Amino acid sequence: MGDGYGLFRRWQRNGTWKRILTRLQAGADAQGLITWDVSVDSTVARAHQHRV
Repeated sequence: MGDGYGLFRRWQRNGTWKRILTRLQAGADAQGLITWDVSVDSTVARAHQHRV
């Protein structure tokens, strides 16, 4: 696969995208550009099993 999609998939499978994101986040965090907020939502949404 020599196309752009093939490269995208290869990087996705071998973890390249995850490494890029991790490094970008680490750099931004070190510069104080990220505010890490945690939000917990315990809402449960249920639907009847026969609902269409």
